[in-house]
Amino acid sequence: MAFRPTHWLAAAAAALALQAPTWAQPIKIANIVELSGAGATSGTNFRDGVLLAVKEINAAGGILGHKIETTTADTQSNPGVAKGLAQKAVDDDVFAVFGPVFSGSIMVSMAETRRAGIPNFTGGEAAAITKQGNPYIFRTSFTQDAAMPKIARYMADGLKVKSIALIYVNNDYGKGGRESLMKALQPLGIKVVADVSTEQNQLDFSAAVLKAKQSNADAIFVYLNEDESARALRELRKQGVTKPIVGETTLVGQKVIELAGEAANGAVAHVGLTVDAPIPAMRAFRARFEKEYRYTPDHNGIKGYTGIYVLKAAIEKVGKLDRKAVAQAMHGLKLSAAKDPGVIMDVAFDNNGDLDRESFLVEVRGGKQVIKEILPPLGAK
Repeated sequence: MAFRPTHWLAAAAAALALQAPTWAQPIKIANIVELSGAGATSGTNFRDGVLLAVKEINAAGGILGHKIETTTADTQSNPGVAKGLAQKAVDDDVFAVFGPVFSGSIMVSMAETRRAGIPNFTGGEAAAITKQGNPYIFRTSFTQDAAMPKIARYMADGLKVKSIALIYVNNDYGKGGRESLMKALQPLGIKVVADVSTEQNQLDFSAAVLKAKQSNADAIFVYLNEDESARALRELRKQGVTKPIVGETTLVGQKVIELAGEAANGAVAHVGLTVDAPIPAMRAFRARFEKEYRYTPDHNGIKGYTGIYVLKAAIEKVGKLDRKAVAQAMHGLKLSAAKDPGVIMDVAFDNNGDLDRESFLVEVRGGKQVIKEILPPLGAK
């Protein structure tokens, strides 16, 4: 005889169905990042930041009642692969793309998201990214044109240097940073007496460091990817360099500090984001991230995390899932951490997709980032 549920079983099933969460159409996000190759540290941090934010937002009810669904793909730190993955994201009709982090990759892949009218959030810092007139590209970090004047001013006023030796990586990120730094140094009267180009994934920095050392510059500016920065720091200490070692965010990243060990101590850099910032919301984010992933996030982890919350705020401002309207709302968007805690710090976006907020001057001491100074937003009066 066939089994037939009793009335009370049917009622219980109905009650359970009513308790289960119901979601509207999901918001699909493609996470296109560097999980292998030269950008593995950056991309892994960025991915994990994105996923943590998505987990939190979905647990709190999603965005306008819509659950976020993510896919993650590895660019292999290869611009060609990144372009293909961006095209796949377009074919999948995603609402937004996060990544790539490497400037060279986003410079290529963003053409696909632009054609499809898909908002694209990148951790890339090359100044050229937002100079293409692309209305769908948005940064999760400072542009080099905003960051370099801050560290240049520190070298002029804080270190009183008159000359520097520059060691940079010969890719879109490195060349863009070099150009922005040169512009920032010129009005300050600081001369570049050694201009040393190195290659992505370079292992031996003995010749590059020797050139910088022999220039007798007042300070050495290091602008490389994370793994290369650690190798350069170790070589600088090995060759007995005692001049100040200065740089931008990647020079003092968490992975760099771990890889370089004691060689990282004393390095000073301008940092757009750091989990060591004296901000309660940042410390809380760090604790949640470390609990989730069992490692300390660098600036890329914060970029991915805050980027998702910025997208959430833009969607809520528009009030509907409209990609074009959300992209338009991003231009001129100003968010406060008090109203939108997930952004962690007050932030403003301009019409190019560049952001502005407080940043930090840090020094590595005892294997940790120590905040030397909190720098105001460029737009602060």
